[in-house]
Amino acid sequence: MHLHRDKRSAKGGPDGGNGGRGGHVILKGNRNYWTLIHLKFQRHVYAEDGESGSGNLCTGADGKDVIIDVPLGTVARDADTGETICEITKDEELCVAVKGGRGGLGNWNFRSATNQTPRYAQPGEPRVERNVILELKVLADVGLVGFPNAGKSTLLSVVSAAKPEIANYPFTTLVPNLGIVNYRDNRSFVMADIPGIIEGAHLGKGLGLRFLRHIERNSLLLFMVPAEADDIKKEYEILHNELVKYNPELLDKRRVLAITKSDMLDEELIEALSQDLPEGIPYVFISSIKGLGIVELKDLLWKELNKENFHEAERIVHKNIDVSTLEFEDDDEYIFPVDEDEDDPDEEYEEYWDDDEDEDTRK
Repeated sequence: MHLHRDKRSAKGGPDGGNGGRGGHVILKGNRNYWTLIHLKFQRHVYAEDGESGSGNLCTGADGKDVIIDVPLGTVARDADTGETICEITKDEELCVAVKGGRGGLGNWNFRSATNQTPRYAQPGEPRVERNVILELKVLADVGLVGFPNAGKSTLLSVVSAAKPEIANYPFTTLVPNLGIVNYRDNRSFVMADIPGIIEGAHLGKGLGLRFLRHIERNSLLLFMVPAEADDIKKEYEILHNELVKYNPELLDKRRVLAITKSDMLDEELIEALSQDLPEGIPYVFISSIKGLGIVELKDLLWKELNKENFHEAERIVHKNIDVSTLEFEDDDEYIFPVDEDEDDPDEEYEEYWDDDEDEDTRK
């Protein structure tokens, strides 16, 4: 609130300018980041307040925005509701995670024929405090889905330069692994090895929900079932049902079936097994150790990835999380620094900004 005064005008009337908005907290995609480890000890982010307006209709400066660099594939969620705020999939992509409050109006805005000298102004919106969960999901063209010891890591090590841990026991893979698969004419695509899934994974069994979320970010799912399985079709249906129970929208993902460890099968047995495979799903028999069917598998994956209607059917889906199951440490609470001499902005906000009746009377 300000009234104009100079040597020529003793009572020049209101000339209080508007206040500046508060700073935003912005997420920015950075292709040079691969993890969120740089934010582990930066638990609290505080953007600047906007400055107050001044005389001569001068608007206050906006608060300085805070930009947080995150790797591609980061999903931001509201920690109170579990809803998805945004996802970062491109380099330099920006997303406002927490929006700064609007600046208040100076007393110049409230002048009228019946109130030519308003001695009040509208306070700005109070600062917003928001808990945000940042979740990194693997970005890949092809995601490997299968039970433990189905040959996923072995396949990735054969078709790419990745060196995942390989051993003859379940759950050898404890973290997702990425590999670049070279194709003809210097073309390539990204393949992700997801830790093994077991029946009941959507309920948290095995490694469960910790890695099922990465499947949402894959464009194409490669189901891998070993040829030594008692019932290939049944194992495929179990894997498929786990994904659907976790997130029904995963039904829109394209699927390919690879029967692994097929080096001991002859042509007659392969033909017999082909009669009892899931209908409508492209399949190929492979052996990563012998190199059997690897070229055919690459051709099939490339064909599926580049179908004309592929990108129309592809949808990136994110399942809202249940925040009631999350635990937050008590030291996560943060007290914003407030000048002791300043009035409580929340009280002024309640009195002026949201009170429509009082504002109508002032106009």
